[in-house]
Amino acid sequence: MKALFLDRDGVLNVLRPNDYVKNPDELVLMPGVAEALTLCHKHFDYIFVVTNQQGIGKGLMTERDLEDIHAKLTSALPFIDKIYHCPHLKSAHSFLRKPSIGMALQARREHPGLRLKESVMVGDASTDMLFGRRAGMTTVLVGDNSDCATAQPWLVDYRYNDLLAFAESL
Repeated sequence: MKALFLDRDGVLNVLRPNDYVKNPDELVLMPGVAEALTLCHKHFDYIFVVTNQQGIGKGLMTERDLEDIHAKLTSALPFIDKIYHCPHLKSAHSFLRKPSIGMALQARREHPGLRLKESVMVGDASTDMLFGRRAGMTTVLVGDNSDCATAQPWLVDYRYNDLLAFAESL
């Protein structure tokens, strides 16, 4: 079985520069995301979200706040099978925090038969690409993060303007 792993901020919802999505009202979906997941659902056995959420570690939001945000997300995007998150600060060096692969291994443990080498990671940052590469996945960079594609081109297998463009290419 293969999965589509998706970063959240900047891929599914609009990135809040120098801020975090701290409540459901601040979650604004990217254009075309619902259509993209409808297309992706036909090609993958699972769709997972993997997201670093150090706003919890910083005390800017609670786990309950994050649950409410993710409830809104999964209500709008019903093809998401599970959301994995890391609440720890970057300085904690948590194995769950991307670019470490703890969330990928957790998904594989919870879904026997999942093959990471047949799975795809879509993200908008070098940490997402490194996460995917370390887990043995195909990596897809979306958005305009040219720094990642230029500075570390070996991390990026494919590049698209957004999630919908990727989904339409499947």
